[in-house]
Amino acid sequence: MTGKTHMMAGVATCAVAFTITNDNPAILITSGMIGSLLPDICHSGSKIGRRFPFLSKIINSIFGHRTFTHSLLFLFIIASLLKTFIPFSAISTGVLLGMISHFVLDGMTKRGIMLFYPLKKSIRFPMTTKTGSLIEQVVFLGLAIVSIYYGKDIIQYYL
Repeated sequence: MTGKTHMMAGVATCAVAFTITNDNPAILITSGMIGSLLPDICHSGSKIGRRFPFLSKIINSIFGHRTFTHSLLFLFIIASLLKTFIPFSAISTGVLLGMISHFVLDGMTKRGIMLFYPLKKSIRFPMTTKTGSLIEQVVFLGLAIVSIYYGKDIIQYYL
């Protein structure tokens, strides 16, 4: 999936989560967008990989793409770091939900993800799509609709 679809998934997921958590929506959604890009730090051509090229190349040379950074192990490490160093639940919740949304979307691609890394088994949905395809555009549109629908609750928060 493309970066814009990952970011929209982070926004949609956190907009829905806001209705449950009632965390500050600006912090929650911004963190969700960051978290939705974080797993692709292993890919130098990704939005986050282009921002941190040195780190991206190191991670890719050690692990490759869609392995460690697309795993439950990475999610657990990030969750532990957030709990230790970031005292704001909105940030932690947003980052983790964004990462999970990323895993789900990349699980919809033919390559899948190594969710249980270091086990070398790719996990993917039974029906898959190609990055940048019409199906991805439909997914993006659906996520945008969810974001707009739940955005009314966010607007109410600020009124």
